[in-house]
Amino acid sequence: MNPVGKPGKTGTLMPVEAALARLLEMAEASPITEREYLPLAQVDGRVLADDLISTLDLPPWPNSAMDGYALRLADWTGEALPVSQKIFAGQAPEPLQPGTCARIFTGAPVPSGADCVEMQENAVVQGDERVCFNEALTVGQNIRPQGQETTAGELILQAGNRLGPIEQGLCASLGCAGLNVVRKARVAVLSTGDELVEPGQALGPGQIYNSNRVLLCSWLQRLGCEVVDAGILPDDLAATRARLGELQDVDLILSTGGVSVGEADFLGIALREEGELALWKLAIKPGKPLTVGHFCNVPVIGLPGNPASTLVTFALLARPYLLRRQGVKDVEPLRFPVPAGFDWPQPGNRREYLRGRLENGRAIIYRNQSSGVLRSAAWADGLVEVLENRTLMAGDEVVFIPLSDLLG
Repeated sequence: MNPVGKPGKTGTLMPVEAALARLLEMAEASPITEREYLPLAQVDGRVLADDLISTLDLPPWPNSAMDGYALRLADWTGEALPVSQKIFAGQAPEPLQPGTCARIFTGAPVPSGADCVEMQENAVVQGDERVCFNEALTVGQNIRPQGQETTAGELILQAGNRLGPIEQGLCASLGCAGLNVVRKARVAVLSTGDELVEPGQALGPGQIYNSNRVLLCSWLQRLGCEVVDAGILPDDLAATRARLGELQDVDLILSTGGVSVGEADFLGIALREEGELALWKLAIKPGKPLTVGHFCNVPVIGLPGNPASTLVTFALLARPYLLRRQGVKDVEPLRFPVPAGFDWPQPGNRREYLRGRLENGRAIIYRNQSSGVLRSAAWADGLVEVLENRTLMAGDEVVFIPLSDLLG
């Protein structure tokens, strides 16, 4: 792929949609195909490797949706019916004797010969243990038919589905003890900059704590990735080349910082001089200097170093790339329109993602949208998308992307 723009020059800013399409194209060109079999209890957050086909009907037999009485509608002429048997869930009933009804409980198999169930609230038990029904009855009422949920041979979940508690429960209902899942993506997280210090250490002059490492490592684990902590790189080109060259057993090198055009942005220099640059500089705010390429054939995504820029570009670009590498088809987050609860009088030439939250059905934004302010995202519950060259007045429609969907 040809680089976008030229090193050291502004170049043309790539639209967000084009950058995402390019990343997904790269992901599809190098899918993770290895798989492993895991017990069902261990597949939360993993990606299903094979289509799941049902091997049985669910439910496997007609069963009662209510506590009540099972009967054959043709046997009921308005007179009370004697109770011939009592059926609990987990029992195998006898065929229904003609002219009788069966006491039945929720989930219990409906006896052969019965074709409806009346709930106990609409039945009156007489002193001779006969049951009188007060409401009109219909064939099939309150009976869950065999195969109502699934039938044998039916496709239940497609390969590429991300598995969670609901999918685990569904698989358990079909008798699955375990599943084939895609191997975890192995991601090296690399921070750059002499100014960075890990939390717990003393700060020196001009130094700041490294928040991006913790943010990304935790997020990657939520996405089902295996994280390789590649530490902090000093601002040194030789050290940068050496560290990139050491990371050859990973699926992705994910870095923060060092991808702009400053004299100390050695990661960008290394990719341009010795690697392959696929895209660089996006029409997005925050996050314009995002860089994507390869170093010794290993994909590299260089996120901007400012914390809010790291968050936005990982959420909207690196996250879908990683999910697609693992075979996930639906990689874009939930998006829905809401009225703006703010004015936006100055249009920009880049797509902006403001840290905001919903209050009384409207999107409001944090007072400080600086790319260096991570607190804005902790206050927010989503990203508010403002299109290029657009002004807004309170009440205008904007797109809201919930962080809960991005973080999972």
